[in-house]
Amino acid sequence: MFSQDNYLKILNYATSAYKNENSKDIKEYLVHINALAMEIIHSCNNSSLDEEKSNLAISCALLYDILNYTEITYDDLYVQLSAEIADGVESLSQKDIKKSIEMLLTQPYEIQMVKLANFIVIISTKFKDYSDEKKSAYLKEASFILSCLKNSNIYLSNRLEEKIKEYKEI
Repeated sequence: MFSQDNYLKILNYATSAYKNENSKDIKEYLVHINALAMEIIHSCNNSSLDEEKSNLAISCALLYDILNYTEITYDDLYVQLSAEIADGVESLSQKDIKKSIEMLLTQPYEIQMVKLANFIVIISTKFKDYSDEKKSAYLKEASFILSCLKNSNIYLSNRLEEKIKEYKEI
């Protein structure tokens, strides 16, 4: 299971980091990270992940992209939260796919799970608004990520594989 208190602490931290953004951006961000956290929570429950590992995965899900879109730094996360969270979020925040994979492969499975879940959430929510070209590139990237991280969590790997297959058939 996971700690609801930890969930609220990290969600409040993430939300406050976006206080200088416009309300539309905050709403989109909150919907995304909560959908991502739900994917992780469901996966943690299906995988019988212990509370400590679940809390790390959920925390990183709630902080996904915080380093890319706010003034929060790696050092802030390290000092205010933990080294594990800072390292996990940093590895998830890499925009270059090869660097991202290199970093993610040095992280525990619970961090790698977040990357898989992020692709599931995007395909499930934002994908319909993408151009055909962007969809094609995104599916290629999702397939690459899946091939590299599929052993991190069977439930999420199967789920992402289904989402990719679903959209390739359209």
